[in-house]
Amino acid sequence: MNLLPFLVAGLAASVHCVGMCGGIAATLGGAAAPRAPSGRAVAPLVFHAPRAGVAFHASAAATATTATTASSALPAVPAMAARLLRIAGFNAGRIASYMVAGAVAGGLSQGVLGLAAAVPLQKTALALANLMLLAAGLYLMNAWQGLAHVERLGQHVWRHVQPLLRPLLPMDTPVKALAAGALWGWLPCGLVYSMLATAMLSGDGFNGAAIMLAFGLGTAPLLCAAGLAGMTLRRFLQRRAVRIACGALVMAFGVLGLLRLAGIDLPGMPALHGWADVLCIGGAP
Repeated sequence: MNLLPFLVAGLAASVHCVGMCGGIAATLGGAAAPRAPSGRAVAPLVFHAPRAGVAFHASAAATATTATTASSALPAVPAMAARLLRIAGFNAGRIASYMVAGAVAGGLSQGVLGLAAAVPLQKTALALANLMLLAAGLYLMNAWQGLAHVERLGQHVWRHVQPLLRPLLPMDTPVKALAAGALWGWLPCGLVYSMLATAMLSGDGFNGAAIMLAFGLGTAPLLCAAGLAGMTLRRFLQRRAVRIACGALVMAFGVLGLLRLAGIDLPGMPALHGWADVLCIGGAP
């Protein structure tokens, strides 16, 4: 299964992750930031957190207030290097959780899709995978909020995971950031769930993990940049034009895949067929 559409979907989805986060993101990142050797606080890191994490805001803020004295006792490390290590650790943990979820989702359907390897079933799975890209694109554009209903299902799991974050505050070491990221990867997100549905349709655990790895890597650049740029980047990504452009890009991959599955030629674009194996989900129909 081709991974480029999922990588691009992750890059576009990170607009939602960064732009639509609540104040919990900045608070959680602030709790992770140790003080520089000069005594001046390092700028907070910012990570994504949908509305399901709002209840965590107050406790994180309280921990951040008491963290400064303890963190000032850390060994002198260049501030930027320490921030980058925490950002990398957090995102590595988050992507690892995505991969575990993708492997489980793909493994659940492996028996069914593996035994019934008929072409019609394979085409149906590919069509559904492309439809999930359309749903993700519409969700990014705020044109359809169907995936938000799926998020509510994940909140039941998140209520059990969320308390495990408290001992990791302040996230003043890469190890703490890695562990927190691994927990944060289970936070309810409609876009993540749309990719998990596609991972399930992939038919085996390895492909499911690969899909979620590609998606997670796609989200990493903007989320890492947000950890450094903070609210400035968040305000830019909240612009309607940015979200519409990113949503349209994700939808374009889905539309292209559906047209290819249907055997429909695109007039005036014969050269596109040479790129079909790269741009579309799945192999040749």
